Amino acid sequence: MSSFRTSPDASTSESRPGSATAAASSRPQGTRAVDPHRFRHGPFDISVVSDGFIMLPVSIVLPDASEEERPDIMNRLGGTPEAAPFHTNIPVIRVGDDLIVVDNGSGTHFQESAGRLHTNLLAAGIDPAEVTKVVFTHAHPDHAGGTLSADGGLSFPNAHYFVSEAEWQFWTDPNFETNMPKGLHGFARGAQRDLFAVQDRLTLVRPGDDIVSGLHVLDTKGHTPGHISLQLHGGDGAGNDGLVITGDAATSNVVFFEHPEWHFGFDTDADVALKNRKALIDRAASEKLTLLGYHWAYPGIGRAERNGAAYRFVAGS
Repeated sequence: MSSFRTSPDASTSESRPGSATAAASSRPQGTRAVDPHRFRHGPFDISVVSDGFIMLPVSIVLPDASEEERPDIMNRLGGTPEAAPFHTNIPVIRVGDDLIVVDNGSGTHFQESAGRLHTNLLAAGIDPAEVTKVVFTHAHPDHAGGTLSADGGLSFPNAHYFVSEAEWQFWTDPNFETNMPKGLHGFARGAQRDLFAVQDRLTLVRPGDDIVSGLHVLDTKGHTPGHISLQLHGGDGAGNDGLVITGDAATSNVVFFEHPEWHFGFDTDADVALKNRKALIDRAASEKLTLLGYHWAYPGIGRAERNGAAYRFVAGS
């Protein structure tokens, strides 16, 4: 299986699948300045704030599905046979003196239906200047493209930033045009723009590190070479100690729960991503972990249950 099955250049219009009409007609709940979904997990107060949504084509969402299977699944995702909307759910975490944002959305650097984070934060009474930490699960443009505001300044001017060491090393390769397939060049240019913008306030982390006490870095590489997820330990002693912020380790709570053997078109290393995705979902089912998915139906919170050889997603925090 070759890596990165379908790979449009992120700097071109090819990264904007789905027409404006299709996007408008398929607009999912939670894309405007709505009240965020708030809940508590141990010492962490969490608000899920929407950055809007992105449209993904069927070739990316369902590369392994048969032509007969595709229409029904795309319909269940709220889309057309050609494209479907995917939410962008951004966790904002208050703990102690920290206000932590996990991924900062698209800004003005991906699709017009996204980039709503700043507006929605202000509508929720959250001042971007008070954010102390920003953690990137990975450096794709819908996760790190909001690093810079439209005027070129930092969207979170007082924050310290975190990204995995492997993610930094991959995307900041000065010879990426030689060392990466052409389809990744746009992504690399965007990642370098965003990562270099915060280089003087950036910490490189590895799996096993803590961002703050109780906020633990997990290795979920494959979607990108340094993709991480985050586990929050609630410490309630009731066996429900884990909340995992998955990023893009599992991009759909429908497709990859019901079809754990299927690949995703934007995974840089498709087979590693599949292996780690299955392991994460299986672990969540075994340990009754709560999951928070970036692109899942808003607010993206629920649990995995085994369903024969596959899984089902049960929504609710």
